[in-house]
Amino acid sequence: MPDNNGNNQNNNDDDEYEKYCYLCRRPESEAGPFIRMPGNMYICNDCMQKSFDSFNNGAMQFLDLSKMPNINMSQFMPFDDIPTSQKVKKKKKQKEEKEQKPLTMADVPAPHKIKAMLDEYVVGQEYAKRAMSVAVYNHYKRVITDTMDDIEIEKSNMLMLGPTGCGKTYLVQTIAKILQVPLAITDATTLTEAGYIGDDVESILSKLLAVADNDVEKAERGIVFIDEIDKIAKKKETRSRDVSGESVQQGLLKILEGAEVEVPVGSGSKNAMTPMTTMNTRNILFICGGAFPDIEDIIKQRLNKILSENTGKPVEQVKADSERDHWMVAEEAREYGLVDKVIYKR
Repeated sequence: MPDNNGNNQNNNDDDEYEKYCYLCRRPESEAGPFIRMPGNMYICNDCMQKSFDSFNNGAMQFLDLSKMPNINMSQFMPFDDIPTSQKVKKKKKQKEEKEQKPLTMADVPAPHKIKAMLDEYVVGQEYAKRAMSVAVYNHYKRVITDTMDDIEIEKSNMLMLGPTGCGKTYLVQTIAKILQVPLAITDATTLTEAGYIGDDVESILSKLLAVADNDVEKAERGIVFIDEIDKIAKKKETRSRDVSGESVQQGLLKILEGAEVEVPVGSGSKNAMTPMTTMNTRNILFICGGAFPDIEDIIKQRLNKILSENTGKPVEQVKADSERDHWMVAEEAREYGLVDKVIYKR
């Protein structure tokens, strides 16, 4: 909408948000300088060159376009129809970065201070609060210091186990509130392989980008909480394609380990009309949570199998012996085959 001076009010956003190519939908930071066309439409050099090549090769006759009905070559469709939710903010210049105070270790509370802040909101869950405080502090310490003695420190994520309603989501929300970082919460049961009904894996990062007001640099230091992660386990004895299990695991693995990912802006799926941007997930903290109801039985089965292989006894006997309610002395453990040798201190 033009103002009283005849200027377009959308021009106020030019200094804050990136422009997109009308044809390929790439941002200016990836495609390079744009050529401004009538109707406030921008085209990158690559697309303009491809258009010229099509005219020169005879694949498209420019003069024929003017003879087509309902086509006015003097007025193009304006490109201001992209909502702000699908625009990416420009990266700050070096001068602006110097003026803005960078994130330092002084901005990240010590683990015992994070634990004390969590105590004000969460009652109980002492072990979980201590573990989260240390893990979050170590993560942002790695992000801020980046290197230590020229040795790159690999990122580490978190896994939370607990039944529904024990406070996993609330703990993560409180941590994000304390650190004042963007937080995206998603349900793993809605994720599917690309091309199928459901949310793509990249939609997780789209939510984080939206929470960060489309600021890529801010989003790359945020937190992503993936709930119900145990529901994407590989399905047993299935003949159909597992589009929400193992396929989602493979897509998540790349993002969790840290990589450059093409993310749709303002949309949960990729398509030709959705602007795209690149996000680096190396400094994003991923926290996965799930109930894992059968985890104890699975661990027991694996331990009994290992004991059976090492002691030479049947699995059924090992299972029965492990359920008895008394402890073995050292000699009994050696005779049973649990240990090879007993060392006595003299």
